[in-house]
Amino acid sequence: MYEKFGQFIDGKWQQSSDKSTYEVINPANEEIIGNASKATSEDIDHALKSAEKGLIVWKQTAPWQRSYILRKIADKMREKQDVLAKWMTLEVGKPFVEAKGEVGGAADIFEWNAEETKRIYGQTVESRFPDTRVHVYYQPVGVVAALSPWNFPLVLSSRKISTALAAGCSVIIKPDVITPGTVMELVDICRECGVPPGVVNLLSGDPPSIASQLIASDTVKKISITGSSRVGKLILKQAADKVQRVTMELSGHSPFIVFDDADIKKAADMAVASKFRNNGQVCISPNRFYIQESKKEEFVNLFVEKTKKLKIGNGMDPDVQLGPITTKKRLNEIEEMVETTKKEGAKVLLGGKRPSGFNKGYFYEPTVFDNVKDDFTIMKIEPFGPLVPMLSFKTFDEVVERANNHELGLASYICTNSMEKAHRASELMETGTVAVNTPVVAIAEAPFGGIKQAGYGREGGSMAIKDYLNVKYTHLGIKG
Repeated sequence: MYEKFGQFIDGKWQQSSDKSTYEVINPANEEIIGNASKATSEDIDHALKSAEKGLIVWKQTAPWQRSYILRKIADKMREKQDVLAKWMTLEVGKPFVEAKGEVGGAADIFEWNAEETKRIYGQTVESRFPDTRVHVYYQPVGVVAALSPWNFPLVLSSRKISTALAAGCSVIIKPDVITPGTVMELVDICRECGVPPGVVNLLSGDPPSIASQLIASDTVKKISITGSSRVGKLILKQAADKVQRVTMELSGHSPFIVFDDADIKKAADMAVASKFRNNGQVCISPNRFYIQESKKEEFVNLFVEKTKKLKIGNGMDPDVQLGPITTKKRLNEIEEMVETTKKEGAKVLLGGKRPSGFNKGYFYEPTVFDNVKDDFTIMKIEPFGPLVPMLSFKTFDEVVERANNHELGLASYICTNSMEKAHRASELMETGTVAVNTPVVAIAEAPFGGIKQAGYGREGGSMAIKDYLNVKYTHLGIKG
């Protein structure tokens, strides 16, 4: 399936310089999807030179023309929705209907940035001197290295590519080895829609070696990474040597708080929708469930009842709501986390094992725990899977303190019918995003990102493009 793609450099698909490849596995059946091109050091150098040339062309392209091309990409993505969704289902394992939803969200991001490129506003500041003028304006930061993960390969690549293009930057996208085809298809759409050669480049292959060589280059002026906090810290240290601009969206460990005045049925629906999207392999997945004491039993029983109805299987089956875990490594880590949680004293209310009836595939049952305490391992380390620890709380102040007692601050969820609690809790949560009475967090028109060790910088909304622009101030004397 990967033969028509490869490395995308200078506007052309090509094999790697030594023609080497790597296998990509379908997590639903453990079969080889195909062999994707593996970049060499020579290929990386070629891509850097390509991006340098592309930058010269693109930063001089009028904003309205950039906007036209970005909008055309959005439309083409919607036109090829089924093609893109199939790639995601094969590579990640997520249900096809969920993958189609991701295509829609990714297209929205391109459409949003198609408008943002027209609205890069400068500023005129009143000068203190009668014969000078003070002007502030924005210019493209330069070549962008975009490091994208596997769990939402289309949305996360689209955030980086479209924002860079909107700002007038060229970009080198590095997809994860798990999901090269999804991103290759996106880059091919960029080519098809008239992005000039060198403006968008793709390097497929070993993530650490590609990232390291890109960041070490004087060519790269900005890095955008979505990944784990561990990897983000390593990249930040390397970027410091070149004082490169970095946007980082890293790990999360989101609290999900249900107050006793909430609509419990709606809260349970919200919890199931947000928790089991992509089988819990989501940075904003709720991982610590705090239910007010008087409503805990009702909420947990309803949550378990709804979770039991979720069908596990191959994402290409239209009736499936839970696909496989994406890799064998992740599956093993989830099994280890379950065993650790049980040893620490938790009670398994549902799941806790691989489902019967599957001879192939990295499947695991959604698992609900009770009798969990704040100091358990699962409350500290991001499980990144379908694991649900249930806890109770007594008071508002108590749950806010417990929810904030974590080094990661990406997202949080609040369920309440009280406007006072909704406002107070959302203001007090030490997270970059808060969802109140809705499972939806990441949308094109809103700034997305975290605080504390969940990263910094924002993707989406009107703020994101500023991270791809340099601010220039000119003090202009009007008398020569």
